[in-house]
Amino acid sequence: MNHLLEIEELGQSIWMDNLTRNLIESGELKEMIESRGVRGITSNPAIFEKAIAGNAIYDADIEAGIRAKKSVLEIYESLVFEDIRHACDIFGPVYQQSKGLDGYISIEVPPTIANDTESTISEALRYYQAIGKENVMIKIPGTAEGLPAVERVIGEGINVNVTLLFSVESYVNSAWAYIRGLEAFAAKGGDVSKVSSVASFFLSRIDSNIDGQIDEKLKGVTDISMKAKLEAVKGKVAIANAKIAYQKYKEIIASDRWQALAAKGAKVQRLLWASTGTKNPAYSDVMYVDELVGPETVNTLPPNTIEACFDHCDVAPRIETNVQEAYNLIANLKDPDIEIDLDKVMADLLLDGIDKFVQPFQSLMNSLEEKVQRLAAV
Repeated sequence: MNHLLEIEELGQSIWMDNLTRNLIESGELKEMIESRGVRGITSNPAIFEKAIAGNAIYDADIEAGIRAKKSVLEIYESLVFEDIRHACDIFGPVYQQSKGLDGYISIEVPPTIANDTESTISEALRYYQAIGKENVMIKIPGTAEGLPAVERVIGEGINVNVTLLFSVESYVNSAWAYIRGLEAFAAKGGDVSKVSSVASFFLSRIDSNIDGQIDEKLKGVTDISMKAKLEAVKGKVAIANAKIAYQKYKEIIASDRWQALAAKGAKVQRLLWASTGTKNPAYSDVMYVDELVGPETVNTLPPNTIEACFDHCDVAPRIETNVQEAYNLIANLKDPDIEIDLDKVMADLLLDGIDKFVQPFQSLMNSLEEKVQRLAAV
């Protein structure tokens, strides 16, 4: 039994959080669609750093860029855009067969402009036009500065993956940015049925942060009741947070404003579970898959989690199980014996998340510059 296909039957799409030229040229990416039911791809600067740095498969194109007197940034974009285009072509049949529900390849605008609304808008438009594929999805961070860009870019009829969402509030804000963007697109005669969006809601990083705080609080705790309260929170917050976000999603799509767009053929902005590779070896390696299967959602998995799920996921529609317990658990974080400020956790994770994309992007630029200098000297 292919557990990944079981998930698809319950209304959730599995996307893969990885993209390299090796995957494309070896035929492995096409094989992942056929054997694992992968229905989309997400990428980010950290993924491209791993793909490009030290990989000779890109050298011929880098040399061509040198001969064309391109800048390091232009060479980077030529490499990445080419991979994205090829992946879009490979997933074209999925896009067609699903009538634009799946088959998307996500590419992020430069993370260095995450706090610049106008630059984010202009880069998103430029990326979309330069790549030239209808099944490309532009990733824009769900920051205070990013959400107005999401609205404007959706308003131009461009697919958007709103990334780095941690709090339920930030997800709700992204959903309304999508709705306002669609309304603007419809007002100027655009076909809203041609636009798609996902809201990438991050998981494992939340548990890693909160578990670290719990472990610190447990040091020296002798009170049995307090210890039990603290331990009951470990490894539970991310999934509870996601289940609450899904309840908000249901409220939003029941609203009159959404229903008016749905009547025009608009697609819902699906919640996409991101950061789903389990970081704590004490937890199940598929915990962020098993607990969050449900209709009209996406789960983007790193390759090792895809294989783990294929092997031993326990598939059932659990997204709406234990919802009240999820609300209770989040509320209990304010208990004096636990005292974890979830708002601060989410704000810190957002800043850290941007940094986790900026650093590999800058590292890639540095390593690419070194390679350009080395190849140019040959």
